[in-house]
Amino acid sequence: MSDAPEPRPLLDDLPAYKPGLPPAPVPGMTAYKISSNENPYPPLPSVLDTVRSAAERMNRYPDASNGALRQALSRFLDVPEDWIACGTGSVAVLGQIITAMCDPDDEVVFAWRSFEAYPIVVTLAAAKGVPVPLTADHRHDLSAMAAAITPRTKVVLVCTPNNPTGTVVTDAELRMFLDRVPRRVLVVIDEAYVEFGADPTAPDAMELLREHPNVCVLRTFSKAYGLAGLRVGYAVAHPPIAVALRMTATPFGVNLLAQEAAVSSLEAGDELDVRVKDLVAERDRVEAALAEQGWRLPPSQANFVWFPLGADTPDFARVCEEQALTVRPYDHDGVRATIGEPEASDRLIEIAATWRAAHS
Repeated sequence: MSDAPEPRPLLDDLPAYKPGLPPAPVPGMTAYKISSNENPYPPLPSVLDTVRSAAERMNRYPDASNGALRQALSRFLDVPEDWIACGTGSVAVLGQIITAMCDPDDEVVFAWRSFEAYPIVVTLAAAKGVPVPLTADHRHDLSAMAAAITPRTKVVLVCTPNNPTGTVVTDAELRMFLDRVPRRVLVVIDEAYVEFGADPTAPDAMELLREHPNVCVLRTFSKAYGLAGLRVGYAVAHPPIAVALRMTATPFGVNLLAQEAAVSSLEAGDELDVRVKDLVAERDRVEAALAEQGWRLPPSQANFVWFPLGADTPDFARVCEEQALTVRPYDHDGVRATIGEPEASDRLIEIAATWRAAHS
C-alpha cells in the first residue's frame, strides 16, 4: 500500500475527451476550425449588451436556484418551473443525472458511436456503460438498446440528433422503445442539436416527457444559441427527478453572466431563428455539394456532417489540416465537420472532392 495519496483506480480506465483542435497556420491561407460544434456567428447584440451589464455585478454570487432562468424556460417550454434543473452545459447536467440515478456498477445504456462524454461521465460515477452499436445507416438501434436493458440498468441515453452522425430517431420508433423500457429506468433524450432539425418524423420530446414520467429531456444553450463559452444547459423532468438533479448540481455553478445571457437569448427568439435557418441552409448546401461528388453521407439534422471513412479517417483529417482546416476525427470510425463560415464550407467541399478523386 502506498504511503502517498493515490487517485481512484477507475481513472486508469477513464476515456480521454478529445476536444476539437484549432488549425495550425498554413502560409497564405486563412485557417478555419470546424472541429468543434460551435456556432460561427458572434453573440447577438442584445445578448452581448446583457452580458456587459451583468459583468458589472460579477463581484456577487449568481442565483444558486437559477430562478429567473428556470422561470423563463418554464414559459418558453410550457412546463412547470419545478420540472427544470440547470447546470454548466448539458454535459454537466448529464453528470448530475448519472450521479442522482446510479450507484456503483449500475448500468447506463447508450448508442455507440455517440457523444463521447457519455462513457466518461458514466465511468466517473463508477457505473457501467453498456454501448450498443449503431445500425448500418448510422442510427440508434433502439430495439437492440431495449434488449440490452437488465435489472441493473438505471439510465438509457438517446442522443437525437446523434453526435457525431447527425441522424435522428423517429417519433414512432421512440414511442415503441418507451413501451419496452421498464418504468423504473430513466430515458434521457439528449437534444443538444434539436434546433437544427427539420425532419417531420422526429419526436416531440416535450410531448413524450409529459406522457412518460420516466423521460428526461436534456438541452443546451451552447449550439444554436451560441453560448458555448458561458456553459449553460438544462434538463426537464418530472419531480422527483428534477429535484434530485438540482440537489446534485454544483452550488452557484451556472454563473451570473451565463444565466442572464440565457434568459436574454430566449427573449431574442426571432433573431436566433434567422441564424439557425441560415446554418441549416448552409448545411443543406454542403450536403448537396458532397452528394454531387458521389459521397453517400448519413442525412444530418444537426449543425455538422459525418464522413463514415473507417480506416481512412486519419488520412482525411490530415489532408484537411494541411489545408488549414481542422475537422474532428473519431479513431477509425469517421470524421465530423461542423457547419461554419461559408468560406470554411467551400474549403471542405474542395478538399472532399480532391480526396475522393484520389481514392476512387
